[in-house]
Amino acid sequence: MKKLAIFLMMILPCLACGQMQLKGKVVDQAGKPLDAATIILMQDEKQIALAFADSGNFNLTFPAGGTYSIFASLVGYQQVRMLVELPKDSLVLTMQQDNKQLNEVTVLFRKPLVGRKVDRVTFNVENSILASGSSAWESLAKAPGVQVNSNEEITANRKGVRIYMDGKPLNLSGDDLSAYLKGLPSHLIAQIEVYSNPPAQFDATGASVINIITKKGSKKGLHVTLNAAATQGVYLGHNTSATFNYRNNKLNLYGSYGFAHRHNFQDHNVDIDYGTSFWSSPNRNIYKSDNHNYRLGADYQLTSNQVIGLLVTGSNRVGFSDGHTKTRITSNQMVLDSTLKTDNLAATRGNQYAYNLNYNMKLDSGKRSLNIDIDYSPYQSRTNSFADNISFLPNGQQTSNLFHIFTPSSQHIDIYSGKADYIYRLFGHWEAASGIKFSSTKSRNNFDYYNRSETTQTAVPANFNHFIYQERIAAAYTSLSRTFGQWTLQGGLRAELTRIKGYSITLDSLNERSYFKVFPTLFALYKASENHQLQFNYAYRIERPEYNRLNPAKRYASPFNFYVGNPALQPAFVHNAELSYTFKQEYSITAYYTTTQDVFTNINVQDNQTKLYYGTQANLGLSANAGVRLSAAFQPASWWDIHVTGGAYRLREKSAYLSSAFDYHLFSCDATLMQSFTIHTKAAIKAEISGIYNGPGIQGIYWAGHNWQVGAGVKTNILRGAGTLRLAVNDIFNTFNNKIRIRYLDQKSNFLHHAESRTVSLSISYRIGKNVAASRSRSTASEEERKRAQ
Repeated sequence: MKKLAIFLMMILPCLACGQMQLKGKVVDQAGKPLDAATIILMQDEKQIALAFADSGNFNLTFPAGGTYSIFASLVGYQQVRMLVELPKDSLVLTMQQDNKQLNEVTVLFRKPLVGRKVDRVTFNVENSILASGSSAWESLAKAPGVQVNSNEEITANRKGVRIYMDGKPLNLSGDDLSAYLKGLPSHLIAQIEVYSNPPAQFDATGASVINIITKKGSKKGLHVTLNAAATQGVYLGHNTSATFNYRNNKLNLYGSYGFAHRHNFQDHNVDIDYGTSFWSSPNRNIYKSDNHNYRLGADYQLTSNQVIGLLVTGSNRVGFSDGHTKTRITSNQMVLDSTLKTDNLAATRGNQYAYNLNYNMKLDSGKRSLNIDIDYSPYQSRTNSFADNISFLPNGQQTSNLFHIFTPSSQHIDIYSGKADYIYRLFGHWEAASGIKFSSTKSRNNFDYYNRSETTQTAVPANFNHFIYQERIAAAYTSLSRTFGQWTLQGGLRAELTRIKGYSITLDSLNERSYFKVFPTLFALYKASENHQLQFNYAYRIERPEYNRLNPAKRYASPFNFYVGNPALQPAFVHNAELSYTFKQEYSITAYYTTTQDVFTNINVQDNQTKLYYGTQANLGLSANAGVRLSAAFQPASWWDIHVTGGAYRLREKSAYLSSAFDYHLFSCDATLMQSFTIHTKAAIKAEISGIYNGPGIQGIYWAGHNWQVGAGVKTNILRGAGTLRLAVNDIFNTFNNKIRIRYLDQKSNFLHHAESRTVSLSISYRIGKNVAASRSRSTASEEERKRAQ
């Protein structure tokens, strides 16, 4: 009953009031109302609302009080731009006639490469030469504060993350997530948002949140953008993409398609000291894949305050990998004992779809709003893997120890979810949002194992594994914010009830658990003046193990090396607190402290007797990170922009593990320097150079070395400004690799992981469509309504 009471308390505020509203009028010098003027409300370089004056009158809605920029434009009149402090009862804009008659007025806003907001850092991918010509995966690696490690795990400010696409979680992990992002052309991405402490509206999963925002069209009429790029490393890859948007009256149609052909390599060299023998295993895997990504959506204005939308997205992937390893086994006197030759082949097919039905309604002339989303996301993949191992004596003679296996596997995931979000006003002064969500996930995993000879395949049922994972989460949240004087406060509370069941049919093993947790968030902003502000935020979050970590199937790379998941993994819980100071919105310093209890991570187990070396997953103890982050933007000249981020931090890993325990400490640092140059204004020739340094780190018993990379690029407008040509070189010095070592008890091993990173990319984009003046709209919020589902 207590749990139910807390759950209901979070839902009940949904029955109260909405967004703030500004009513205004636009007139000429004589006080005559101006019809069809375009009014835009902006904050932090982001469009908040848009309206078209109807007989001079307009209404704009905005989420909270603060400083905003308002723009008014109309053919034949000079543009009006002014700062306003909201809320206020009304506003009158006076426009001066322009003696120079224009056929069209276009208002352009120059977005900074990196921006800061009260709860996030934004990275404008479309403004970056280096990030906009490859894939979403490469773009993520260039976003400030984002790291990608040797296991292709993504972290933000060295914390675990949940990846979102246009505000919706991507329910992929591990190889499936990296393959999806590598197959998504970066030309389809407008911006990446990094939330160090996500607000209560987001699911509680993930210590941080990365939200990838795809490009959208906002102009009336039909607009199409075409992109193509070629990337040359050791091998040649290419991608093409297209986006379109059609807006007319009540209907908005939009969509995109992207195709990416990737051909690259990864090196993963392993050295293991077993005490009596030393195993050195250089490995290279060559990857090929073809990825198709597409999206099609429609929004329809049912009435002046109601919009319904449908969005369908899909991804189809075909991939192939070819790996070769030659292991030299020597005695502790470095005398050759034997050689193992291992070949690994794998062919993969994956299909992911997502169907979304959404509805939005404005109540009380926009004072309250209700948004409902219903989603269904199926995912299927199948992999056929072959492993062949042949051993040789020191004289080159082949032994009889043969290992030839075939391991087909498949995964089928069905995800159903529904949520409702309600924005209202509470007690007349507090801006509030409440919502409920329910999601149900079922993952069916089949793994089979066959011994192969030249003519036959023999099933080994003892090595089969059929695994079913089910997860149901019911959630409710409430978030309140208010600005009074120099203070802005925002608090949120999210409650989640989780039920999990993992069942291995083959092993007849069942793992079940259920838990109820409440996750608070708090943001406090003190604006001492226009140039000085202090901010504090705190969040309590959960990190749930991904599906691939839970699957107990043994995946053999050789008879001495395999990977097995752990269905008994427990979630980890994260506390994160930050205190920051910002000067002129361009310079900031943040002190932070993060602790993760029961952290789960991949671990390697080394058996010096049997010479088995395998990877698995385990819950360890404490992982802590305390440090300082710096961010600054400079403009030494009108043609030169610099953005610097960096930090110093102290890491701690503490846990009981195997027959002992460890308590590791490490001081480290990281830095990113981005510079852009305007070489020729009229020809729109710009250049960019960036450098990234990641200091050494620790994770459990792993110690990682530092890495760094430098990239440069140039772009120019072509085809009378309708096209853009980009040339970029990534990791010029080929230094972006990962060196890892283990020194714990009798375990001693080293890894060198290098995914191909030195590449040259040439890309071109072309825009089709005439800028058509928007027709009058009697509903000032309709533009935002039509955008909300994209």
